Amino acid sequence: MDSLLNAADTALRTLFATPHASQASPAAPDPKAELSDADRKKSAGLMRVNHVGEVCAQALYTAQALTTPNKGLREHFTKACIEETDHLAWTAQRLDALGSRPSLLNPLWYAGAFGLGLLAGRMGDKWSLGFVVETERQVGAHLEGHLSTLPEGDHESRAIVAQMQRDELRHADDATAAGAAELPRPVKELMRAAAKVMTTVAERI
Repeated sequence: MDSLLNAADTALRTLFATPHASQASPAAPDPKAELSDADRKKSAGLMRVNHVGEVCAQALYTAQALTTPNKGLREHFTKACIEETDHLAWTAQRLDALGSRPSLLNPLWYAGAFGLGLLAGRMGDKWSLGFVVETERQVGAHLEGHLSTLPEGDHESRAIVAQMQRDELRHADDATAAGAAELPRPVKELMRAAAKVMTTVAERI
């Protein structure tokens, strides 16, 4: 019952509360930076996608912590979820600074990611960890792409994305060290396809 209540609390806080980071955003304010309307719109779309990714991370880790019978692994997932809260807060702050908003479909993204986390958890710990590894690697590659497409003058968004990428790849390494299994290639391709749909829609809605 406590686990279920914690899962519900995380969902409500992720979707409806203002997230609070434990660490200051890496985006140092740049008073000289002036973005055109087009660049501001481009940055906002990309940061909205990144914010959705962090909403999904909260759902995934919460669901995986809920399903594992391994206390140590549950603590591993819970710690990762807390660390991802920093990213959630940073992207929300940056969206606000850009005069934009999070995705209107965040409840849908959260529900879908939570379902995937439950499925991964039910498959067993090594596969659940394998899902984390592949997810974080794909996110790392996705963030690398954002670093090449963000407007050159948007140093604040770039700083956030660069730190997020380092953290995500570290999470993948941590999951590998914890005993993750390598996911089958078809599963990886399916994950890429699903991520493509999500990022395309979230950038606009």
